[in-house]
Amino acid sequence: MHKIIRKGLPVLAFATLLTMTACSFGSNEATNEMDTPPTNYLEEDESLELEDGTEEKEPEEGTDGEEATEEPIKRELYLIDSNGLVVPQTMDLPKTQSVLKQSLEYLVDGGPVTDMLPNGFRAVIPAGTEVDVDLKDGIAIADFSEEFKSYDPSQERQVLEAITYTLTQFENVDSVQIRINGHKQDMMPVSGTPIGEGVSRANGINIETGDVTDVVNSKGVTLYFLAQNGDNTYYVPVTRRVSLGEDALAASVKELLKGPSLQSNLLTDFRQGVALVDEPMYENGMVTLNFNESILTQNQSTAVSFEVMDMLALTLTEQEGIEKVAIQVNGEADVLTESGEVAEPVSRPSLVNTGRY
Repeated sequence: MHKIIRKGLPVLAFATLLTMTACSFGSNEATNEMDTPPTNYLEEDESLELEDGTEEKEPEEGTDGEEATEEPIKRELYLIDSNGLVVPQTMDLPKTQSVLKQSLEYLVDGGPVTDMLPNGFRAVIPAGTEVDVDLKDGIAIADFSEEFKSYDPSQERQVLEAITYTLTQFENVDSVQIRINGHKQDMMPVSGTPIGEGVSRANGINIETGDVTDVVNSKGVTLYFLAQNGDNTYYVPVTRRVSLGEDALAASVKELLKGPSLQSNLLTDFRQGVALVDEPMYENGMVTLNFNESILTQNQSTAVSFEVMDMLALTLTEQEGIEKVAIQVNGEADVLTESGEVAEPVSRPSLVNTGRY
């Protein structure tokens, strides 16, 4: 049995909320609705600790050592799926002190990631590209060989997003600069996507304009929908523009309930008619959302699905200061999950899309 690991929740809460059972999705009324559960996740007893019990340290500034050990560790690699979207996939990589360089090496087409790729996914950096990474003042400086310039021009933004999100998974990396043979790039080398002094997660991923086209007077919110490849499903981040004056939390919920773009082939487990009864309430790192009964799609419309809880947790914890998400239905806090247990507040998964398929 597989689960999402959630930071800050007791083990019983993980098992109650996040065991990915072979359940059917909500109602056939949902927009782009799913009919199979998401892919499996980390086991409860797995950790990112070294053999001596200490946590693995991230690279120090200006260093990216070379020694590796045999024990694997789970890292998120951002790959391109069959829909052309940039998606995190968590994979077992050899432990090394060169975590930044290693992460990029596993993004190279034909490199060590080849035999690990899930069905429908591909690496983003052109075959034969040599990589190096330096870290200075929170900026990961990714240096590529000349082969880097051979990527598909139509995929330039995806290449930049995949590199940026893969490197910024590490807490001491805030942004990414690109170099080719040691020369700083102010824009990507093929189609000229701006880089400037660096690109960060604030620049977004799988960007949609939504109903807002005025970039100056808008901001991005990142939402998590679902995609399906055969019998397997996974979570996909999408950045959508909303009006600058909107509250980011309320806007995120509103856009999540709207569902994915019909052109995206993405899916949702929110059925039509789901709505907030009250404005989101925030206190001490936790946001509470009070929905109408339409959110109850499981067990003869008496329970909320695990997928809905995960989409909410992934989406809302993108907002600074939000650590947990709790839901109510018409003001009642004792909402059941599809396992029949009361839904406890949900934290963000420590790793996403960890299944191999």
